[in-house]
Amino acid sequence: MTDDATAPEPADSEPRWRPIGPIDRRVVGVLAEKAKTTPDTYPLSLNAVRTGCNQKSNRFPTMSLEPEDVEEALERLRLLGAVGIVEGYGRVSKYRHYLYEWLAVDKVEVAVMAELLLRGAQTEGELRGRAGRMEPIADLSALRPVVASLKSKGLVIGLTPEGRGHVVSHTLYEPKELEKLKAQYAGIGTPETTAARSTAPVAAPPAPAAPAGAIEVEVIATIHRDLGELRSQVSQLRSDMDELMGKQRRLDDDVRDLRDTLGG
Repeated sequence: MTDDATAPEPADSEPRWRPIGPIDRRVVGVLAEKAKTTPDTYPLSLNAVRTGCNQKSNRFPTMSLEPEDVEEALERLRLLGAVGIVEGYGRVSKYRHYLYEWLAVDKVEVAVMAELLLRGAQTEGELRGRAGRMEPIADLSALRPVVASLKSKGLVIGLTPEGRGHVVSHTLYEPKELEKLKAQYAGIGTPETTAARSTAPVAAPPAPAAPAGAIEVEVIATIHRDLGELRSQVSQLRSDMDELMGKQRRLDDDVRDLRDTLGG
């Protein structure tokens, strides 16, 4: 089954989505991600959802959930209309997401929301690289209209001033979590904060050179963000390679079983 996008609801309709807890966000984020990155194994069993939730790459924070944690989250999401059970897979229940309808978004917006649900706040540059694994997003100029659309729907907020290094996040946090997140980023990127950074001990130039120090801090921060993004991409490539190798081993086993059955 593929990730079949449904047309979003009209903009003036009442939103169906509600704030959800961290485990629920991880679970529905995994379903949205795997629907796009591994459509041949989607919808997912409970164990597959749990494996995706506990994955070490492209997740923040990392989690170590038990089957009952995931099962309870799936049931909560099902009651909200964000997740459904798919029949026709024998005794093993399979789950799929309904984010297209629940959030009233399109396929690229789902990719962006999935990454925000899986990793939380991040810069637009990091978001473009990560969401680009699921849907083609050529560059920041292609991403920004998507982010703007999600902001207009109340699903995404900016945590720092727009421009280079703009940090965004989703709004599906529970109220206290969202307020804590806003407080964490309050003032970052403002002229006052930039001036403060330029006088910090790690980059304290002589007073006349303060503007250059501010530029240096920004360059270093950009390098760190780029390195973080590259590390995330390498980790994801390794995860994808492990998954492909597993499929190859299963295919080899099937071929051997078929030969044994045919007597060859």
